[in-house]
Amino acid sequence: MKTSRLEAFSDGVLAIIITIMVLELKAPEDTSLNSLLAKTPVFISYIVSFIYLGIYWNNHHHLFQITQWVNGKILWANLHLLFWLSLIPFTTAWIGEFYNETLPVIAYGVVLLFCAIAYFILQAQIIKSHGEEFPLRKVVGSDQKGKISIICYSLGVASSFFSTWLAIAFYALVAILWLMPDRRIEESI
Repeated sequence: MKTSRLEAFSDGVLAIIITIMVLELKAPEDTSLNSLLAKTPVFISYIVSFIYLGIYWNNHHHLFQITQWVNGKILWANLHLLFWLSLIPFTTAWIGEFYNETLPVIAYGVVLLFCAIAYFILQAQIIKSHGEEFPLRKVVGSDQKGKISIICYSLGVASSFFSTWLAIAFYALVAILWLMPDRRIEESI
C-alpha cells in the first residue's frame, strides 16, 4: 500500500490535536496584568506541547518521505503513536494548571515517554518491513537520539516524585534535543 492515506490521516489527527489544545487556552478573568500573568504556566505548557507536536509532525513527515510502502503492522504502529499523541492536550491542560503537583507532572512525562516509545516502534516496524538496503536502516543506525529521549523521559518521571522542576527540565531537554531536525533522512532521499 502507498503511504499517502496514512500521511493524510496522521496530518489530520495532528491538526485536530493542536486545535483541541488551543481551545483549552482560556482568556484571563479580567483585564489586569496579574490575571494575565496567572495564565503564564498554562501558556508555557501550550508552547512546549505545541513544539513537541511540531517535532513529531516534522519527523513523521520525514519518516514517510523515505518509506516506500505500508502494511497492516505499520498502520497499527502509526495508530499507536497517534493514540499517545492524542493524550497530549489532556496532560498539557493538567500540567499547565498544576505544574507544581507531582501527579500532573508524572502524567505529562508518561504520555511523552509513550509517544517516544510508540515512535520508536513505528520506525522499527517500517525498517523491518523494508529490505536490507532500505536507506532508513542506515540513517537511523542505533538511534542514539531516540534512546536518549526515552531515558530522559524516564528520568523525568522518576524525578518528579521529589522535584517537579527537575522533571520538567528533563522533558524540556528532550524537546531541545529534537528541535534541530535530523538532516540524515533529507540527505538520503
